Amino acid sequence: MKFPAKIKLACALVSALLPLLPVRAEISVPVATKPDAQWKNFTARTLDDLPALAPDAGIDQFGGLLGRTENATGFFHTAKIGDRWWLVDPAGGLFLNAGVASVKTIAAPGAELVLDKNFGNKSGWALATAELLHTNGFNGTGAWSEDDFLSAAKPHLAYTRLLGFMAGYGKIRGGTHMQPGHVGYPNDCIFVFDPQFEKYCNDYAKPLAANKNDPWLLGYFSDNEMPFPKHALTNFLALPETDAGHLAALKFLQSRHGASATVHNVTAKDESDFLAFVAEKYFSTVAHAIKKYDPNHLFLGSRFYAVDIAKPELFRACGPFVDVVSMNYYRAWTPDAATMQMWARESGRPVLITEWYAKAADSGLANTGGAGWLVKSQRERGIFYQNFALGLLESKVCVGWHWFRYSDNDPEEKGVDPSNRDSNKGIVNNRYEPYAPLLATMKSLNEKIYSLADYFDHAESASADKRLPGEKGD
Repeated sequence: MKFPAKIKLACALVSALLPLLPVRAEISVPVATKPDAQWKNFTARTLDDLPALAPDAGIDQFGGLLGRTENATGFFHTAKIGDRWWLVDPAGGLFLNAGVASVKTIAAPGAELVLDKNFGNKSGWALATAELLHTNGFNGTGAWSEDDFLSAAKPHLAYTRLLGFMAGYGKIRGGTHMQPGHVGYPNDCIFVFDPQFEKYCNDYAKPLAANKNDPWLLGYFSDNEMPFPKHALTNFLALPETDAGHLAALKFLQSRHGASATVHNVTAKDESDFLAFVAEKYFSTVAHAIKKYDPNHLFLGSRFYAVDIAKPELFRACGPFVDVVSMNYYRAWTPDAATMQMWARESGRPVLITEWYAKAADSGLANTGGAGWLVKSQRERGIFYQNFALGLLESKVCVGWHWFRYSDNDPEEKGVDPSNRDSNKGIVNNRYEPYAPLLATMKSLNEKIYSLADYFDHAESASADKRLPGEKGD
């Protein structure tokens, strides 16, 4: 696909002027992991470190580019153009998904009173919230959002649905438990080898047929943060001898080391290969169920999390079955380019970052829960947003991100898991008041995501063109 002449000219001018621009001193941000942890200074890159770029123009109703289109299917799909991955919106516009997760009302007495006073009801809240997101440059919502109310509001936003194939099956089967942020399983062993799991997935997916003609649905997450442990084979072998997972692991081990093999025969390669075997079994089963009843929408993966980031076998195993790899990406101040390239290379798929955030000490909340960074102020949360999002755009493999989350935790809210009790994660506080310094900084980047993608694409191309004859890249 050829870039319009105006874009090519603008990028050429940026490249020519870049050496003449003043270099701004790096921003240093005090950062901690917890309130009682040591504060360390991290450097951050923001829009101020780049040439001035005009806000994106020519945006279609879905948030994609009117002037740069691929095949319009009526639904979101993926495309790799040159060396950059894109989403393509239902109208055919190239699309990058800037979203917010957990866009929902707050189930606490004080917040409910505020909702009634300020919005009247949930429909009024949805209308105001859709406008808030749209005004600040967001074009979608992530997991745990109240889609029924938001889908009736305008402006419309692309949305995702979080399913629970394994979590739902585990609730019926028994044996699961709640951990911070996700469901836990015995020995970190999911129930993928249970004979009843495949039928459960088929029955669970049947209602998805009702969504198959909805153009605003981006796609489905099949589960959230399931365990894919490094020592999967050892863990499965430690299950009770009659458990289907134990039997599958024993059969796998004996096929490699003979009928008398025990856990003492397990090698590192056995562990890696069995982990891939578990993942392939899971992703093939749920993908078949999803596509059987809704062939039109993207399968966005199972929302991997921090412990999974360095397991190439996991990404190879899921790649044939997902359309996009989803990752809840924590403990990184700046996305690691090599790691993200590995995810895309091994899976053959683009990446969607489905959770990330920073919380601030000026919020008045205790901030003891959650995996996000702790900074001093709302402005510094915005600096982190820009620093991280710029790294995602520069990677060329990331097709979007979902900030976690819409509202702060409310200590009055009962029944939530330990990671969501007392922390400043929201773009609004737990009384629906927006954080203006954070949102202003988010907006200034969100409204330039396509210009920034072009900038990074052209900057790399210009750098390559300036190499001396015979000089190779790193």
